Amino acid sequence: MTESLPAHVVVREESGRLSADADFEGFVAANYQALVRVAYLLTQERQLAEDHVQTALLKCWRVWGRIEAEDPYPYVRRTLLNTYFAWWRRAKDRREHLTEAILDSGSYDAHAVVDNADLLAALRRLPKKMRAIVVLRYFEDLSEADTAAVLGCSVGTVKSQSHRALSKLRLDPDLTQAARP
Repeated sequence: MTESLPAHVVVREESGRLSADADFEGFVAANYQALVRVAYLLTQERQLAEDHVQTALLKCWRVWGRIEAEDPYPYVRRTLLNTYFAWWRRAKDRREHLTEAILDSGSYDAHAVVDNADLLAALRRLPKKMRAIVVLRYFEDLSEADTAAVLGCSVGTVKSQSHRALSKLRLDPDLTQAARP
């Protein structure tokens, strides 16, 4: 035989969940655009970036009450990166299906994220880990140690990969031609 909980216990649990939901909604309102920016720089597609952010936010919402941090943004950003890497691994196995219809891509302006289309194209040509390091180091303005912590690698890896990425970007034909008068 099961006993029912007293009414005041249920009310406390509900009010705690309501408080956590309100906190989560405030976090999303304050950080959604920054998260989409990071995802867009990684994926180069607005809809895919928003999908990744929504997936990451759903994962974080499920455990929001257990995230023990004064600032949950790094936790959510890491969840977003994990979502991106998991998608990238799965995407290699998927084949594209061509259709006759062209979907409306909306009115998103990529230049609002980065004001250089050539730079976006050059970023797209970097390997996924190098791209993630460049986005975190130079667009999110994280230190080498913070970038290493987010990606779960050593500081030396961040240093060497960012050096290689910057070398590739310096030699990228679109960027070298754009810099010439």
